[in-house]
Amino acid sequence: MYNFRLARQSDLGAIVRLLADDDLGGTREIISEPVDARYLSAFAAIEADANQLLAVAIDASDRVVGCLQLSFIPGLSRTGMWRGQIESVRVASDLRGSGLGSAFIEWAIGQCAARGCGLVQLTSDKTRADSIRFYARLGFVASHEGLKRNL
Repeated sequence: MYNFRLARQSDLGAIVRLLADDDLGGTREIISEPVDARYLSAFAAIEADANQLLAVAIDASDRVVGCLQLSFIPGLSRTGMWRGQIESVRVASDLRGSGLGSAFIEWAIGQCAARGCGLVQLTSDKTRADSIRFYARLGFVASHEGLKRNL
């Protein structure tokens, strides 16, 4: 059984390790003790913003086994509809395929619905074919082409 809750600053080390635990994340994240100051700064900004929610999944032994970030985005289109944006989803590698990811995403969707969002969206790197299939099984549709530009 897993529980989902707001992340605490003390969870940051575990969150960064989860974010780094794949081919892409391993090239982008910095695992260090203490946690790199940029993560602390980002966490403070997320925690201070009422439209951000950083969540963790916790197992029975209180180990952080998953993380995700929700952004609640107001918009004028679609008659002022709010959107929920799911980002930075990770599940501990030893628990992938266990159902935890599905339960965590459904929990996140519930959080978006509770906030009045009319749509939930996410992106996944095109190289993550397994992730894309996972999201499709949960009802997400590749209805738009996403573009990014590094700054």
